[in-house]
This record gives sequence, C-alpha cells and structure tokens, in this order.
Amino acid sequence: MRRVSWIARRKSAVGRDCRRRGFTLIELLLVLVILAVLAAVILPMFTGRSKQARITAAKTDISNLGTALDAFELDNGAYPTSQEGLAALATQPSGMNNWNGPYIKHAVAKDPWGHAYVYVCPGQHNTNSYDLSSAGPDGQQGDTDDITNWDNNTN
Repeated sequence: MRRVSWIARRKSAVGRDCRRRGFTLIELLLVLVILAVLAAVILPMFTGRSKQARITAAKTDISNLGTALDAFELDNGAYPTSQEGLAALATQPSGMNNWNGPYIKHAVAKDPWGHAYVYVCPGQHNTNSYDLSSAGPDGQQGDTDDITNWDNNTN
C-alpha cells in the first residue's frame, strides 16, 4: 500500500479547486445580457427626467425673478425698464433713490440651457407689468417650448 504524503494530497486538492474556480463564458455572457437589459430600461427614465428637471428649474427661476421684480416695484414705484433689465435687481440703477436691493443674491444667471432670460417692460402679454421668459430647450424665442410668466397654455 502506497502512502501519499499530506503535501501531495494537498497539492492535488488545490489543483482540482483551481480548475473549478472562476466563471464559464456562458455565465459571464448571461451577466452582461442582464446588465444591458437593466441599462436599456433605466437610462431612458433618467434622460426624460433631465429635460423635465430643466423645465422645472426655468419655471422656478422665472417665479423667483418675478418675486424680486415685485419687491423692486414696491420700493421704486415701477418695474425696471427693458434697458435697465434684470441687472437692476442686483445693482442699483442711477436715479433710483428708493432702491433697497439687491433683490437677488447674485447676478442674474442664464436659463438651464445657457441662454439669457428675456425681460421686457412694459410687457406685450402682461401690459400692466413685464414679460419674463426663457427660450426653452431649443433656444428659439417665440415657439411652443418657451417658458414664460404669462399664460400661453404650453408650459
């Protein structure tokens, strides 16, 4: 009867374990397919939310600027002119003795798509006050994706 040493048995067991470790090609491909399916389902949800988040941010900005413009009007008796623009909320225009600003913390930022907000006073849509709008995702003023402070039933 031949005695096999403990070291020889250990080497033989380790060799068998090493060959059994790891994944087969089929298992790896199955995992990749599962990950691809999950990505195909989840990614469209996030891209749609990004567009909606930008639209909501623009609406919020317009509302916040509207509040600041109303405070400006209460202090000065009139809204800033189109020439003074939204900058009048951050820096005092000449001749405004009752200006109690700044009415906004920072200079007016651009809309979420990188375009300037459009301010017109007196407004064409709000004739007793001002029009404030963003050109929206396409950057073209006057079409259906604009975000405005007047009711045009497209927002």
